[in-house]
Amino acid sequence: MHVTAGPETCHWGYFDATLPPVATIASGDEITIDTVSGGPNVLPGAGFHVPPELLALHAGGAPVMPGHILTGPVAVKGARPGDVLQIEILDVKLRQDWGYTFIRPLAGTLPQDFPETHQMTTTLDATTNTALLPWGLTLPLAPFFGVMAVAPPRAWGRISTIEPRAHGGNLDNKELVAGSTLYLPVLVDGALFSCGDGHGAQGDGEVCVTAIETALQGRFRLTLRRDLDIDYPEAETPTHLITMGMHPDLDTCVEIALRRMIARVSARAGITRAEAYMLCSLAGDLRITQTVNREKGVHMMMRKALLQPSPHDG
Repeated sequence: MHVTAGPETCHWGYFDATLPPVATIASGDEITIDTVSGGPNVLPGAGFHVPPELLALHAGGAPVMPGHILTGPVAVKGARPGDVLQIEILDVKLRQDWGYTFIRPLAGTLPQDFPETHQMTTTLDATTNTALLPWGLTLPLAPFFGVMAVAPPRAWGRISTIEPRAHGGNLDNKELVAGSTLYLPVLVDGALFSCGDGHGAQGDGEVCVTAIETALQGRFRLTLRRDLDIDYPEAETPTHLITMGMHPDLDTCVEIALRRMIARVSARAGITRAEAYMLCSLAGDLRITQTVNREKGVHMMMRKALLQPSPHDG
């Protein structure tokens, strides 16, 4: 199934558990989702491809609240609260030949340091998988979706897409490229998966608020899991486990991500929590996910090869 972006399939700026699904699939099915990004102020000059559906969304007026353009939600048949949605990111492709990055006053990691808005358009080349910055620097691309989420609980009502929370959302985790898997707790019937906020490249931190923001196409496999005990976003790459922590305070983010990794390492390696804590100190990597979304983010990475069952078990 292929869900295209446009006024009938996108929601701009918010999550809401009452949003009707734009598509419904069975657990284990693949789905391709197109996304677009940005308001009228970020459009490039002549010579670049602007997806017509982005212009159609602009024609509909300003969003109901500031935030991201997301495509979805997609319902998964049989999903119910207490399940875990396994989101295998099978492929991520560019949908346009440009991206934008900006800074603005009173935003970002240094909100007082830049009193004027600055914006740049970056040329993207899907053939070479590179970005050409305005001053001539070439950067490799590693595209991923800044926002992937299930619907929040109904009791939360309509919430902004800006802050990452237990349902996922604006995680801005650059590890979530093609080949990785994200796990999100299902909080409403159908799960209701949405994605957007396409990034061509981003550093850990996303310090100025924006990455190379662009339009992407993602191919996903969405599978319900009832054998996992996950109530908060987690992920894995082919080589690493990833736990996450989101909170306005970075120290608290660290504690959340670390406690969750201790639990995962202990269970997977068959070692005590104390041993897992020590292994996290020896081989775990704490990384700043982002410092700009009010709810900041930290993630911890642990090599899966280190987590074979302990030889002194049994």
